[in-house]
Amino acid sequence: MTKPVRRKQHDANSLLQVAVRVFNERGYDGTSMEHIALAAGITKSSIYHHVDGKEALLGLALDRAIDALDGAFLPAGQALEDFGAPIVAIDGVVRRTTKALLDDIEVITLFLRVRGNSPTELKAIDKRRDFDKRVSELVTLAADAGDIRADLDPPVITKLVFGAINSLIDWYKPGGRLTDDQVVDHVSALVLDGLRHR
Repeated sequence: MTKPVRRKQHDANSLLQVAVRVFNERGYDGTSMEHIALAAGITKSSIYHHVDGKEALLGLALDRAIDALDGAFLPAGQALEDFGAPIVAIDGVVRRTTKALLDDIEVITLFLRVRGNSPTELKAIDKRRDFDKRVSELVTLAADAGDIRADLDPPVITKLVFGAINSLIDWYKPGGRLTDDQVVDHVSALVLDGLRHR
C-alpha cells in the first residue's frame, strides 16, 4: 500500500515567495493561480486560505518592495539633516537602495518589471516616480551646496544612477566572487566619483 502524497505546508510569506518567483519566470499576465499552486505544491483552493487571489499576491509583493524603497531613501526616525552634507545623504540612499535590492532581489525584480496594467501596478509605478523625484531633489541640493558637479542635470543623474543599480537584477548572482557589501561599495564609489568635482 502506497503512502498518500503529503502536500507542502505554506504560510502567507512562503506562498508569496513562490508567487514572486513564478511571476518573474512567466510574467504576471502569463501566470495563473494554477501555475502558482503547482509551483507551491498545493491546491488552488489552499491559496485562498491566505490571499484573495493573484492580484492580492502581486499587491503584497509590491508593497514589500515599496517599503524597502521608502526605507532606502530615509530610514525611519531620521531626517535628511541628520546626514549633514547632501552628498552624504546621497551616498546613504545609493548604499541602502543597492542593499535593499540585493537583500530581496526577486521582489525588487518584480517591482521593476511592472508596466501599469492594473491599479496595483500603477500604484507601484507612482511610488517609483515619487522616489526618483525625491532623489532628484536631493541631487539638486547637493549641487546647490557645491558638493557635486553643477553641470549635470539632477533628473538625468537620478535615472542613470538608479538604472545602474537596477541593472543588478539582470546579472547579479548571490554567492558570487563579491560579497553584497563589496557590491554596495563598488556602486557607491562609481556614483560618488562620477558626481564629485574633478
